[in-house]
Amino acid sequence: MGACRVRNTVEIPILSDGHVGTFVSFEGFEMPNEHVAIVIGSLQQEAPLVRIHSECLTGDIFGSHRCDCGAQLHEALERMTEEGGVLLYLRQEGRGIGLYAKLAAYRLQDAGMDTFEANRHLNLPEDGRDFGDAANMLKALGVQRCRLMTNNPEKVEALQRLGIQVSEVISTGVFMTAHNQRYLRAKASKKNHSIKLDLSA
Repeated sequence: MGACRVRNTVEIPILSDGHVGTFVSFEGFEMPNEHVAIVIGSLQQEAPLVRIHSECLTGDIFGSHRCDCGAQLHEALERMTEEGGVLLYLRQEGRGIGLYAKLAAYRLQDAGMDTFEANRHLNLPEDGRDFGDAANMLKALGVQRCRLMTNNPEKVEALQRLGIQVSEVISTGVFMTAHNQRYLRAKASKKNHSIKLDLSA
């Protein structure tokens, strides 16, 4: 897997208080992806806070309650305004299957399947994401060790396998709504996400 390098940086006011984030673009990805890093504060810490966030148009932009993506994104940004960090925004919509396929999977979920069953029914991977670019982005930013904000053990394993030390795993909040309970339960029971739910209910 080839290394990537920083292409450009630009400061953009974000969040309601206009806090400034430095948006970083890259070149050298194996696939023509437009992943971006948002650096808040300084990365001179020994182990800065990091969040790997995969694109979710419905949750991040339109506030969908079918998932917890938008809430996790805003939680990470708010925390980083307090202590600094870097958010890696990966263009891997729908856990890597794309927007249209995700919408098709939603229809199957409405018929009773969980999020992973729906993907399989469409002959698509349960999770088609690749976190190799995330590791390379951190290396390009000079980050070799981090505190990772995630509930997903696969992200921790991927970074460590690719040479990024994870000194601490910080769980995100539990953002349950009337519309995403089955989704969260599937992530906890089938993918071992560290979400504190009563799985017996």
